[in-house]
Amino acid sequence: MQKYILIFLLLIVLPVSAQQVDVIEHELDNGLRILMVERPGDPSVASGWVAHVGSVNERPGITGIAHLFEHMMFKGTRTIGTKDYKADRRIIEQKDSLRALMREEESKLRELQRRGLIESMRDADAWTDRYRELNDEINNLIEEQREIIIKDELSRIYSNAGATGLNAGTSNDFTIYFINVPSNRIELFFWLESDRLMNPVFREFYAERDVVREERRMRIESTPTGKFDETFESMFYTSHPYSWPVIGWPSDVENITREQADEFYDIYYGANNLTFIFVGDIDPDTIIELSEKYLGRLPPSPRPVPAVITEELDPVAEKRMVAYAPTNPTVRIRYHTVPHNHRDSFALEVLGGILSGRTGRLYRDLVLDKDIATEVNAMQNGRKYAGYFELRGVSKDDYQPEDVEREIYNHIERLREEEVSERELERVKNQSIANSYRRLTSNFFLMLQLGIYEVMDSWEYLNEHPQRIQEVTPEDIKRVVNTYFDDDVRTVAIYYTEKDDDEPLDPEIAELPPEVRAQAQQVLNQVRSMEDGNQLEMMLQQVRSAEGMVDDEAQIKMIQFIIKTIEERLDEIR
Repeated sequence: MQKYILIFLLLIVLPVSAQQVDVIEHELDNGLRILMVERPGDPSVASGWVAHVGSVNERPGITGIAHLFEHMMFKGTRTIGTKDYKADRRIIEQKDSLRALMREEESKLRELQRRGLIESMRDADAWTDRYRELNDEINNLIEEQREIIIKDELSRIYSNAGATGLNAGTSNDFTIYFINVPSNRIELFFWLESDRLMNPVFREFYAERDVVREERRMRIESTPTGKFDETFESMFYTSHPYSWPVIGWPSDVENITREQADEFYDIYYGANNLTFIFVGDIDPDTIIELSEKYLGRLPPSPRPVPAVITEELDPVAEKRMVAYAPTNPTVRIRYHTVPHNHRDSFALEVLGGILSGRTGRLYRDLVLDKDIATEVNAMQNGRKYAGYFELRGVSKDDYQPEDVEREIYNHIERLREEEVSERELERVKNQSIANSYRRLTSNFFLMLQLGIYEVMDSWEYLNEHPQRIQEVTPEDIKRVVNTYFDDDVRTVAIYYTEKDDDEPLDPEIAELPPEVRAQAQQVLNQVRSMEDGNQLEMMLQQVRSAEGMVDDEAQIKMIQFIIKTIEERLDEIR
């Protein structure tokens, strides 16, 4: 399934509403939690559920498994996705047996590669005869299974019932699944979702590993800055599990076994690690009754969910990275700060507002007054277990990223010494409330926020956040700058422009603001490679629903570009 990182980013980074959200809570005996918000009038119910698991819960050797599960949860059940479950089961068992034998051969190939006797174990020319024979047998079984698989049956069942927007996404801290369901078909949602949680069949598991590997190639390795952004993230975190990418390291993704997947699923997809969310024209009593009937039968995890215990080491020196990429000359500066809902996170969030935006200090000084940058921003990103504050700037014309970097440091030094004015602080606080109110007008986005914040800490963050922002003082801003912005331990990335003559910039992308061009190219590559019209339609609907949720000019142009690109691709394949 497709992930919309832009949408999730908007939810996490931007503040939440000033209004009080009335949430009805219910917990089943198996530990599964239900969150409900009544909003009469809309016949569609924004429905979803979150598994409290992301890449942070992985370990070296199985990185990417949380994201792989997002794919596998759409492969069907004993009753959905196959014409003949018995034959399907037999083929899966045969493939598992063959894969076990192939792993024995892979161990031999890995040793030959380690000793330099073959260049790469992935090179078919280096395979042993036995491995080649086993691979042929696997491919024959794959072809046999394709004859009995009903692809995308879950999506078709929902579509035939009038439901829209079936999709999912994986992050560092959570995996979320969602759909808009007509209020009169809500029991169908309960039946389908409980079935795929209680009776999942991870068919095409090994083929899907290859799909994920290709997705990684498309999203990271083939984008202008993807590989460098990944390296920067891994450089920033020394010991924390946030150091590896959500999509996983290539060698891990290629070697995850179904046995490892089964173990991971049993632990992290137990009922006590799930939260279901419903926003719209609902009857809470009916939702609770259906939850007890369908979701109450799901088993809890067989053992406690392991705690995330590895903490980030205190940084001891500045880290710097220099890269040449087909992108605009850019500087990225990061400081280790605090996780989501930490008491200092609110002052750091307000600081991001003081520095960012068209009325922020950095834009007014570096873009409008000094004219050395085309775009600058700053933000606090608090994940569940750790956080960072990042400042970013794109240099203009004859200026270099280092010129922008120096000016950013000048602003930090000023903040160390001088307190911001009450007037400036009030402007940022008012902006925060006004922006966030608009983002709660959509049932869909409210559902997503409730689920995400429930994983991160508690959904009550929605209601508590405005007051915590209002309590931030000028003294708080000065204190967090002096506490967290240590020059000796920051992490800095410099991107110089490297022209790619073989892949000229698409004319439409060239017209977009510089800060979104790399992301636009990534979207363009992704959409052009998609063949499934249903997935494109779902993607189009969800991006259109996001169009009214943003007010930043660059992001508006980006969303309009995505919509146009999807529409053109749909015309091509119809």
